[in-house]
Amino acid sequence: MTAYVRSAPGTYVWLLILFVTTVALHHMSPQFEQTFLRHRSTNLRELSSRPVHAFVASALWTDGGHWLPYAGLYTVFHAQAERWLGTARWLAVCVAAHVLATLAGEGALLWAIRDGAAPYSAVNALDIGVSYALAGVVAVLTYRIAAPWRPAYLAVVLPVYTLPLTAAPTFTDVGHFSAVLVGLACRPLTRGRGKTRNPKETAPSTSG
Repeated sequence: MTAYVRSAPGTYVWLLILFVTTVALHHMSPQFEQTFLRHRSTNLRELSSRPVHAFVASALWTDGGHWLPYAGLYTVFHAQAERWLGTARWLAVCVAAHVLATLAGEGALLWAIRDGAAPYSAVNALDIGVSYALAGVVAVLTYRIAAPWRPAYLAVVLPVYTLPLTAAPTFTDVGHFSAVLVGLACRPLTRGRGKTRNPKETAPSTSG
């Protein structure tokens, strides 16, 4: 287990940070927690005043204070992607998905505010957490899977992120879908990294 954790250092350092910040959230009153998180959110107000801080801080907290599910998701998806791509490429996918999906989601919200479909108070809407980066990594792992299983994987992933767009989508739904598109667009980062072996392929002969 220790060797597995060492093989994906970025994943488990990030997970450790989330554990610490989640514990911190549990020591806050509900009212203070919401105010505290809004100042670390990628909402329109924070993005317009201090965008770099917003992007970094929002990736270090979870909305709702539940850490254990992320431990499983990080192990299943992030750790696999980091071990496959290497830490630098994996981090590039995470950053691209987190930043671009946030801009897409908040851009959709800004459009809705200007059209009168959302109230002006939505500029302070809470938009925090690690789900955009996770969605991007889930998508890029498509290229880890060899035929004939790749279409089956996509057939599961795409509905999860597209169905919420079909009925009263929120800006976070737009963000998650955008993150998947970003992950799929990161295919150049996967070149030379290999794929999961097709089970129908026969093992190479060792006979002379």
